[in-house]
Amino acid sequence: MVVANPIYDIVFKYLMEDERIARTILSALLKKDVVAVEVRPHEYSDETRDSLSVFRIDFGATIRESDGKEHLILIELQKTWLDTETLRFRQYLGVHYSNPKNMLDPGRSLPMVAVYLLGHKVGDVEEPVLYVSHQSFDYNNNIVTKGLPNPFVDSLTHDSIIVQIPRLHGHINNRLDMVLSIFDQTRRDVNDNRLLQIDDRAYANDADMERILHRLTMAAADADMRHKMNVEDEYFGAIEKRDTEILMRDKQLAEQKTQLAEQKTQLAEQKTQLAEQKTQLAEQKTQLAEQEEMLRTTVKMLLEMGKSVEEIAESLGKDLNTIKRLA
Repeated sequence: MVVANPIYDIVFKYLMEDERIARTILSALLKKDVVAVEVRPHEYSDETRDSLSVFRIDFGATIRESDGKEHLILIELQKTWLDTETLRFRQYLGVHYSNPKNMLDPGRSLPMVAVYLLGHKVGDVEEPVLYVSHQSFDYNNNIVTKGLPNPFVDSLTHDSIIVQIPRLHGHINNRLDMVLSIFDQTRRDVNDNRLLQIDDRAYANDADMERILHRLTMAAADADMRHKMNVEDEYFGAIEKRDTEILMRDKQLAEQKTQLAEQKTQLAEQKTQLAEQKTQLAEQKTQLAEQEEMLRTTVKMLLEMGKSVEEIAESLGKDLNTIKRLA
């Protein structure tokens, strides 16, 4: 069956607006039972540039633990196509921590999990999904468990889940693989990147997955939705072109900087060589002056002995004019 590609922001937003689907996806990511989710309007907006390059949804999620206890956490979900957004992710986290609406009571924040759906690879990390959990250690690097979890500690740290969409290759080994398989870009339609070719038999008898596929099918059939996907393509195409130009410019600037540094080094070396040559010339001048002084002393001594300048020039093998000048 043909469904809309949820890597597009407009499709992903449409998908996550369904509360049951949001619970299905978040439960799989968290590996916990998410019994209720509520989309929280966020007041943060980045108007400096590329406001669509990072797509964000914030959820208040009620989690039911294995002992039956329930508690509320904040889930910050961010999705991007670009690989230059690390700083902006961190800036957005800072906004969350400072938002009084995310406080359980004064001085204590809601526990938070940050989920990053990335349209690019994270270096050489091969795992498609990374769970980054923070542990507490004493001075001797022993894990501290007594008294934890603790509201104060939980308010200052958060766990992260990083999904590398390009490393999803259709292998379904668990519930998370099943859910994330709808993002697998190896299933893109060869003629239209906005669509995925899905074998719905792999999801038979799974009501939650069938609901996801049904909603993606509805999105694929929606003309307005497909138009907005085209707009995204054009938008990100423009961003990629601009980023390529920036990278090329930065590369040229780096090369020019290297060339200038090399020229500066060469000039410094030439300056050193000139200084050495000047020193050598000064030494040679000093040596010549010393030799001339010795010659003058010799000439005067020979003159006092009654030798003529002609005899002195002949005996010393010097030019007659030179001897006359020194006499």
